[in-house]
Amino acid sequence: MRTRLLPLLIVLMAAVLLALGVPLAVSFAAAEQQRVVVDRIDDTARFAALAQYVTDSPSRSRAGFPDERGETLRTELGRYYEVYGIRAGVFYRDDEPMANAPENWFLPKAGAARDAFNEALVSRRSHDPEQVWPWQERRLVVASPVIRDGDVIGVIVTDSPTGQMRSKILHGWLIIGAGEIAAMLLALGAALRLTGWVLRPVRVLDATTHDIATGRLKSRVAPAGGPPELRRLARSFNEMADNVESVLEQQRAFVADASHQLRNPLSALLLRIELLALELPEGNEEIASVRTEGKRLTQVLDDLLDLALAEHAEADVRLTDIGALAAERVASWQPVADSRGVRLTGDCPATTAWADPITLSSALDAVIDNAVKFTPEGEGVQVTVASNGASSTVVVTDGGPGLGDEDLARIGDRFWRSTAHQNVKGSGLGLSISRALLAAGGGSIAYDHHEPHGLRVTVTVPRSEPVT
Repeated sequence: MRTRLLPLLIVLMAAVLLALGVPLAVSFAAAEQQRVVVDRIDDTARFAALAQYVTDSPSRSRAGFPDERGETLRTELGRYYEVYGIRAGVFYRDDEPMANAPENWFLPKAGAARDAFNEALVSRRSHDPEQVWPWQERRLVVASPVIRDGDVIGVIVTDSPTGQMRSKILHGWLIIGAGEIAAMLLALGAALRLTGWVLRPVRVLDATTHDIATGRLKSRVAPAGGPPELRRLARSFNEMADNVESVLEQQRAFVADASHQLRNPLSALLLRIELLALELPEGNEEIASVRTEGKRLTQVLDDLLDLALAEHAEADVRLTDIGALAAERVASWQPVADSRGVRLTGDCPATTAWADPITLSSALDAVIDNAVKFTPEGEGVQVTVASNGASSTVVVTDGGPGLGDEDLARIGDRFWRSTAHQNVKGSGLGLSISRALLAAGGGSIAYDHHEPHGLRVTVTVPRSEPVT
């Protein structure tokens, strides 16, 4: 969840920073250019003040009567060009220069300088040149009219290089970019802390839910920080888990008590049946049927008690040699298989896993018992131990008739028995007990078809130590 929430926060914060940073960068560039434009306007105003007192251009002046103000203007423009590298000139309305620096620079016929010149001829100063960006190698043109006696007699034009201005803009942008990056890093750190603070109770709740789902019903959500709503959810979850555990405990206790309390009346009933049988002719079929049903009911009560204990007991998980344990169970069931004409073989190499040896033995007994019970004479039952790194498996395959897809989906349910095997001895609780025993130790049991016929049962136990 954090991997989905964190990118969303980062994108939103980046969008906010860009929404603030881009206008700031544009505003900084505009302010820097405006500063340069104002400086050039001041310069053109000063030159225009000198030019309005120049009587005529050198080509128009009378021989022997030099104009001292014109010389001063030309000197000022020359020094201005030498110091700042800015081309400047005062031009009459017919484009003839009154004074210019450098001397070989004249008013172009088109372009920004010409547009500024034409604008100044109508007595308007340059006020808003087009923005120059750092990647544009353009020049900045500013023009002011030269007015004498209310008439525009000429125009002072400055043509400035923009390298220094563009460098300052770029430097300012770098500072803004560094600030944006710093703000993004701070925002990222804040987002990490915020998502951690918000999602910590969720992670704890998820882990506790997983523990309860895998059978550790006493797990509870530990007190953690986070928003008040999540803390309230954690408390509600703990209350719910307490209620569920209490209900399950009452259910187990009821099953165990009922199984235990029914044993005594059932034993007394069976005893009276035996006494009654002494008064009847030997071989009476009704008495034999009652005896069989009584013994079956006794087995059901015993299995119910075992199931209640299996669901309630804590597993004693330890590092166990699964191969040795499976080989031992195969050897124990070998006489039963031989008596029924079933070939029971085992391939049980040494491999270790974390399991409760007693519960795993009980589960294997139930699985092997079923396999031998439903395998006809002359067929075989194979027990194979394997390991894939993350878990160890004990696979029991038989050569029996197997089960259909519908029956395969229900196998392991309490009291369920296949319609084809209703007459076979059993209570329908053996595999349910096996599943409960394995789940208590972190294991599982699965069923599948075995080709060409039969059933394949896979008992899986983890190879990693369970987290307590």
